[in-house]
Amino acid sequence: MKIIGLTGGIGSGKSTVSNYLTEKGYHVLDADQIAREIVLPGSEMLIRLTAAFGDEIINEDGTLNRKKLAAIVFSDPEKKKTLDGLMHTEILELIHERILRYREKAETVAAKGDPGKKYRVIFIDAPLLFETGLDKNVSEVWVIDADDETRIKRIMERDGLEREEILSRINSQMPRDEKNRRADVILDNTGDQESLYRQIDMLLERI
Repeated sequence: MKIIGLTGGIGSGKSTVSNYLTEKGYHVLDADQIAREIVLPGSEMLIRLTAAFGDEIINEDGTLNRKKLAAIVFSDPEKKKTLDGLMHTEILELIHERILRYREKAETVAAKGDPGKKYRVIFIDAPLLFETGLDKNVSEVWVIDADDETRIKRIMERDGLEREEILSRINSQMPRDEKNRRADVILDNTGDQESLYRQIDMLLERI
């Protein structure tokens, strides 16, 4: 089975790519979705995060206040390192478990006949694909790229964040140039969605 990693900086359009692949019938493991699953109210991870960052990161209903947690960790590199250390190990373990389950499912389907190429590939959408070393476990890496100003505009419209806060988050991530240098494929998402979709379709043709 071919495993393709999807990554890119904040606001680059990873979710747009993942959603398009899902709509076309491909299986996508979303690291951000897994991160949300492991911090549900009452979870062991949420207890650890509260111990590390204080009760202020918890809403009245017991859910994680992501904006408050982000404000804490993106203003302090050491706290960001603490958060990553807590979260990444469990996220990676769950990703590997789900890959194994999907591989077993694909093998079962294949035993009954050719399942088509959609069962021969799995995508992993991971913002920190390189930083966590997950890139070493994939067949190839697709980086979704857009210039900084385009990304800033998208994030402001999507999340309502101030420019300085966005820049702080961008600067906390691996630089664009480094991601692009390590990519097997670069998807240019500075244009419209149709342009992005055409690039994806061309790549899917060769899988």
